[in-house]
Amino acid sequence: MTDETNGPLSELVVLEAGSMISGPTVGRFLADFGATVIKIEHPEFGDHIREFGPQKDGVGLWHKYLSRNKLSVTLNISTDEGGAVFEDLVREADVLIENFRPGTLERWGVGWEHLSDVNDGLVMLRMSGFGQDGPYAKRPGFGTLAEAMSGFAHLNGFPDRPPLLPPTGLADSVAALFSTFAIMFALYHRDVSGGGGQYIDTSLIEPIFSLLGPQPLRYDQLGEVEERGGNRSSSSAPRNVYRTGDDRWVAISASAQPLAMRTFDAIDRPDLKDDPRFETNEARLEHVDELDAIIQDWMNNHTREEVLSAFEEADATIGPVYNVADILEDEHYAAREAYINVPDPELGEATVQNVFPKFSATPGKVRHLGPRLGEHNDEVYRERLDYDESTLADLESEGVV
Repeated sequence: MTDETNGPLSELVVLEAGSMISGPTVGRFLADFGATVIKIEHPEFGDHIREFGPQKDGVGLWHKYLSRNKLSVTLNISTDEGGAVFEDLVREADVLIENFRPGTLERWGVGWEHLSDVNDGLVMLRMSGFGQDGPYAKRPGFGTLAEAMSGFAHLNGFPDRPPLLPPTGLADSVAALFSTFAIMFALYHRDVSGGGGQYIDTSLIEPIFSLLGPQPLRYDQLGEVEERGGNRSSSSAPRNVYRTGDDRWVAISASAQPLAMRTFDAIDRPDLKDDPRFETNEARLEHVDELDAIIQDWMNNHTREEVLSAFEEADATIGPVYNVADILEDEHYAAREAYINVPDPELGEATVQNVFPKFSATPGKVRHLGPRLGEHNDEVYRERLDYDESTLADLESEGVV
């Protein structure tokens, strides 16, 4: 039987003193799986993600997505009074997430050295553009810079066009994934291995750099710098996107020899299996222009549904190129409950991605979308920290919360 109310992290208390995409994405992952994530925002303007990107009636959709399942409290950490409240929160927490520019918390008197004395079991994630040290550490860093400097943009796009940046926060999200499992490693060390707390230093440039395959090894051993290849692969063929006769798009990847042979069956060209230009992967890469032309010529004479049916019958690998409207109409996504409708007091019924991956015994859950600024001040400060009404009123009047 599954537990529908508590995820695997239901006993974990997390402070999120982060803004925009990278830090809040880590908080979202943890909150999705049951952690109590207390999002700390400036009392005056909150997280800038609230005003970033598409809005509905002044409500930021990025915020609704990234701040889901979290508690929102307001706090000006930079003041002496705010720093003291921050320390009280840290005492009660397992994890602290922050993505200020390196040195900011130290300037406010609440850096790692101080907070580790406040809570010696604290796991503190420090995210920044270039890391906590090194020549670029003090520079402002954003995902776009990381996508450029990691090598990603150099590889992405077509050889006759400029380097291509991704349309969304890719470097931020990749860094968040690395940071989330790093937090769990640190908690394992603390709670299972009997260790103490520690801080984790994540930059935006290194995680995405690490996902680009053996680029350094290839350069070191072969002296090669891989260049942009569009939708093709430098390792296997066929691999590309193709336009069908009804002006739709499909993607093919035949990264293993049997898959390439099945592709030839699907396009009704079994003779290509014995063609010396295409009978091995090395030969196909050498003659990739000719191969793509043959496949595209066949595609021109078939609708996307006909193409997909032929490839399915041949057990060859293919996928339609979807936009988000296609995804929300696809029966497989629906069967997998990959998206769900969540009631929200500001947006009404709202569709968002569900929680991934799926757990058999302790699944995560989208309990609510991003809250209003400071919506949970009373719940956190009065119930968790036991502040009385007078104390909280003073903090409010002074602009601390």
